[in-house]
Amino acid sequence: MGETLQTQVYQACSVIRKKTRGFNHCQRCFNKVLSKESDCLCKLYFSFMFDTFAKNKLLPIFSQVQAQHCVWYGECGKSDKVPGKKYNCNYTGPPIPLPAEGHELLTELCPGYDYGNQSLCCDVQQLHTLKGSLQLPLQFLSRCPACFFNLMNLFCELTCSPLQSLFMNGTQFTNGTAANKTNVVEVQYYIGQTFANAMYNACQDVQAPSSNVKALSLLCGKDASDCNATNWIEYMFDINNGQSPFTIIPIFSDVSVSGMSPMNNKTYDCTEGLEDGSGPCSCQDCSPACGPQPVPPPLPPPWTILGIGAMVLIMWISYMAFLLVFMGTVIGTWCYRKRRIESEYGPILDSNNPHSLNKDMDASCGETLGEHFENALRYLFTRWGSFCVRQPLMVILGSLIIVAACSGGLVYMKITTDPVELWSSPSSQARQEKDYFDSHFGPFFRAEQLIITTTLQSESSYSPYPAGAPVPFGAPLDKDVLHQVLDLQTDIENIVASYGDQKVTLKDICLAPLAPYNDNCTILSVLNYFQNSHKQLDHSIGDDFYVYADYHTHFLYCVSAPASLNDTSLLHDPCLGTYGGPIFPWLVLGGYDATNYNNATALVITFPVNNYHNDTVKLGKALAWEKEFIRFLKNYTNPNLTISFNSERSIEDEINRESESDLSTVVVSYAIMFVYISLALGHIHSFRRVLVDSKISLGIAGIVIVLSSVACSLGIFSYAGIPLTLIVIEVIPFLVLAVGVDNIFIIVQTYQRDERMPHEELHQQIGRILGDVAPSMFLSSFSETVAFFLGALSTMPAVRTFSLFAGLAVFIDFLLQISCFVSLLGLDAKRQEENRLDIMCCVKLPEGKEGKTDGFLFRFFKNIYAPFILKEWVRPIVVAVFVGLLSFSIAVTNKVEIGLDQKLSMPDDSYVLDYFKNLSTYLHTGPPVYFVVEDGHDYLSLEGQNSVCGGVGCNNNSLIQQVYTASLISNYTTIGFNPSSWLDDYFDWVKPQSTCCRYYNSSGAFCNASVVDTLCVHCRPMTPSGKLRPTEQDFMNFLPMFLSDNPNAKCGKGGHAAYSSAVVLKGNATSVGATYFMTYHTILKDSPDFIDAMKMARVLADNITTAMGHKVFPYSVFYVFYEQYLTIAYDTVFQLGVSLVAIFVVTTVLLGFELWSGVLVSITIAMILVNMFGVMWLWDISLNAVSLVNLVMSCGISVEFCSHIVRAFSISVKSTRVERAEEALAHMGSSVFSGITLTKFGGILILALSKSQIFQIFYFRMYLAMVLLGATHGLIFLPVLLSYAGPSVNKAKVFAANKRYAGTERERLLNF
Repeated sequence: MGETLQTQVYQACSVIRKKTRGFNHCQRCFNKVLSKESDCLCKLYFSFMFDTFAKNKLLPIFSQVQAQHCVWYGECGKSDKVPGKKYNCNYTGPPIPLPAEGHELLTELCPGYDYGNQSLCCDVQQLHTLKGSLQLPLQFLSRCPACFFNLMNLFCELTCSPLQSLFMNGTQFTNGTAANKTNVVEVQYYIGQTFANAMYNACQDVQAPSSNVKALSLLCGKDASDCNATNWIEYMFDINNGQSPFTIIPIFSDVSVSGMSPMNNKTYDCTEGLEDGSGPCSCQDCSPACGPQPVPPPLPPPWTILGIGAMVLIMWISYMAFLLVFMGTVIGTWCYRKRRIESEYGPILDSNNPHSLNKDMDASCGETLGEHFENALRYLFTRWGSFCVRQPLMVILGSLIIVAACSGGLVYMKITTDPVELWSSPSSQARQEKDYFDSHFGPFFRAEQLIITTTLQSESSYSPYPAGAPVPFGAPLDKDVLHQVLDLQTDIENIVASYGDQKVTLKDICLAPLAPYNDNCTILSVLNYFQNSHKQLDHSIGDDFYVYADYHTHFLYCVSAPASLNDTSLLHDPCLGTYGGPIFPWLVLGGYDATNYNNATALVITFPVNNYHNDTVKLGKALAWEKEFIRFLKNYTNPNLTISFNSERSIEDEINRESESDLSTVVVSYAIMFVYISLALGHIHSFRRVLVDSKISLGIAGIVIVLSSVACSLGIFSYAGIPLTLIVIEVIPFLVLAVGVDNIFIIVQTYQRDERMPHEELHQQIGRILGDVAPSMFLSSFSETVAFFLGALSTMPAVRTFSLFAGLAVFIDFLLQISCFVSLLGLDAKRQEENRLDIMCCVKLPEGKEGKTDGFLFRFFKNIYAPFILKEWVRPIVVAVFVGLLSFSIAVTNKVEIGLDQKLSMPDDSYVLDYFKNLSTYLHTGPPVYFVVEDGHDYLSLEGQNSVCGGVGCNNNSLIQQVYTASLISNYTTIGFNPSSWLDDYFDWVKPQSTCCRYYNSSGAFCNASVVDTLCVHCRPMTPSGKLRPTEQDFMNFLPMFLSDNPNAKCGKGGHAAYSSAVVLKGNATSVGATYFMTYHTILKDSPDFIDAMKMARVLADNITTAMGHKVFPYSVFYVFYEQYLTIAYDTVFQLGVSLVAIFVVTTVLLGFELWSGVLVSITIAMILVNMFGVMWLWDISLNAVSLVNLVMSCGISVEFCSHIVRAFSISVKSTRVERAEEALAHMGSSVFSGITLTKFGGILILALSKSQIFQIFYFRMYLAMVLLGATHGLIFLPVLLSYAGPSVNKAKVFAANKRYAGTERERLLNF
């Protein structure tokens, strides 16, 4: 018939089932019939069975039944192979009734095959042995009822079935220790291939939450991906696995073999529920229950038009259209003028000479108001300038007192170097989540990590015994290399550092999760597979001919079952680390392909160290040990090992070292600018008067004033307790020097070009000059101050701090320049008039008359440059070029990368650069990510449990299930692994079938599974209700026991090592507070990877929050640094937009309410900023907090390039826009060029020599760009723009100027 006896019985009983109470009762009666112990009820069933069997031609079964017997019964001698285990006794008689004390145990172990009081081929002791042997499978597989049912079916039939002789055959025996007893030392077990496949299929997806691997990796002797139905069963029956006391040879077939009928009992698929009411397995334990595998959405296609980038094409078309319209207008206007024989522009006013205006002119209300405001500023600054020159001692002394008082705050100065404080706002989401995590679970540990490769070409091939394909091993896994690495690891463990008068070792600061029971440090190293022991590494089993097992064998087992306490080879060594936790291969190996860990080309060793944010003493000890750790590795040499390493303090140390090493570069840069300023301020009339006309002392004084303003700003905010940052120290002097020097040049050069009027004294002249130029200085300085202070609205601490310090420094600099510097200018002018030498003012030259001449730069701008730029044919070219640059920059702005490559923050010669390089080259796993369930979730109810857990009965959209689903598409979600779940492991741990959860009956205290004591009883009864999940008070009664239980050979589910920090118990352990569920990101190599990982984790957490109805958030140590990049584009637009609005408003008001002037200034500055983005794309400068600070600063510096020119244009009374633009460019252009452009250019070039990549990229490149773009826009484009579209002349200002200078020498100068 080709069917086994069991299958035939099953078919017959299935037919009878319609007429009897059920299949199991039918089968039990059949078993009683075969053992000749049938009762009256079974005789009735027997009649039904006989009739049915006859109808189905199955009567030959009864003849077979009468011939069956046992293979064994009871236990005999001790196993020679497995200590503590016994052989079964050979017995070929009929089954024997099971004593009553074994009925409950039989029901527990074989619930689907409860033979009642029927005879079996096992006694009570064998049932106890079976229970002990199945504890680990029970703990890992019972989360899927169908899987565990099938597995128990396999072992129950093997151990106790009354039909043993049908599918079992004893093949080897030895004499037992008891009289007339024979040991069964080898049996053949005939198993249906269909049954084996079905059992494997039901179990292949079951997860082991605490290990982040599939359960079969722990139970199959190899990685789950290499496990199948036959080699799994073969492994479980292999005497070398440490569990089977004798050899069991499985023979797989679905047809009778050698007269034996393979055991082919009914099985359950993982999608099916059991007859006892157990539900189907969960999705993560049973992939068929999940439905279709999730498919990541396709990446959005790039925005293209006709295959060309859309922005590029749009801007190209827009530019061409602009050129067409603009050039057409220019040519048409030129032809029209030629035809009408008119000048380029007609006079702005009715009169060809605006100076002929009289009082009755028709000035608008706005023009009049603007003139009054302008006149008020001129009057105020004139009087003030005159006072400063007349009372220099009072002004200078008062300035010194104020500067000293403000700078006194520097004694309270604090410099923030903590990256968290620099880049993350206390109110930001990531910062709040970090604070929540730290306050509930403790700060994330400090990591000291090594990545080790070898220079040896020691790749090898391992041939498993007795047969198997050769397994290649990478060079770092050569045993000699491993011994050398272990020596290095031991040396690091023995490092002793000094903290004060105390000695600090690794044990004092390391993470030891099982302390005080086990104070071994957590060391994530492949050597921990060998318990960090040379002896264990050398452990091997073999003879003169073969090596049966060695470190290769152990390694291959441990990478597939890292939580195992027994590698089940002949070695029987544990894989669990000495600290009590698993060593996941993806954390300690690198450079392998797929999951072929044996191909690793790098070893990774990590020493987690406790972090102490609120304990300065303990933190100091950790920092001291880390410093010694770095020193040791810098000095360590081994020709066979190449080591890159990083400590928690490394990045901060290297940044500080970088700042110190670049100090000389910065000093040279500023020195060059100082020397230039000191020399360029002087206007030398002749060689004889070089030392008289030079203004070195005045230049030095101006520089001191600039530095004093910086010191005042730092001091004032230090009084307020606001800490400084390195960005403030490095950037603000550059900014204030740019603004301050420009103003200094404007004041001094205006004085040098000015002619003193008749009967005018020096203080009056300087007062008048200050009245002319101070409004322009006030305009630029106040615009920048307001823009910077508004920049303090930023939530980014680095940007906010910079904006505050910069705004105050710029304004203080302006105040000191119009007071202290003006007084010093007056003193220097008196010195010069008295022919006294600069610096050596006591020395006086003989009197000599020298004619006053204009400076070379002023003459160049007035006579050559300004007329050329404003030529009729040059201006269209300028507009076309600058609009083209603008179009290009707009087209590439969206291509500027976001983020900051951490390698750029390191010096060129930093050891950390090698570590970063190897990190992205070798590592396969990213940082851990924790899904935190905030306090308040109800874990005591089934509904609350189902919304979180991942086992049987849990919601399909539970937390664990959603994270698991995300891990299936890790390339999209960046979630690399199934999460560890304390809740699911707790449910497995507390099951009454398990030996994990026990307590002393006398005291109620927890009783570990390894304890042998009759007083220890199970936490929950072996009843239907006891087998359900614990709820309400039961849940809390045993949870503290679970979190304190250390894993051991009898219970691998103890939660102390894995989950002691994952659950917060409240109210004297009466309720559950915040908890987390941990997994890992995939490998993250650059800023876009980190940013994307955080975004995807937050999306996932939001979905979980929605499903649970309770707040869940993701946390990883890098989120707090990369969150800024989620909003950096918005922040940039906001900051620059606010600055532009501030500049527009201030410019409009201070130019006498000239709205159009404010618009033109804002447009020009906006063009500079957009072009900065174009430069950033061309020069590979990413957008981040550092570049955003520079962009805000460039906005401020651009004001200097633009506002002075526009104000000079607005107050000019020339006839045409071209003439007014030419006058403004000639008078202010030379000062702007010499004051900002030349000053900064020399200093910036020196920054290119810096060793720091961040200096080279974010300071040299961006500073150079902002100066060149500012100069070209302010000195080329803006005058041309004003010549085309500048505001009309203010009639009220023209009349006021005529009136003010009527009858004076100044009237002549108005005409240039």
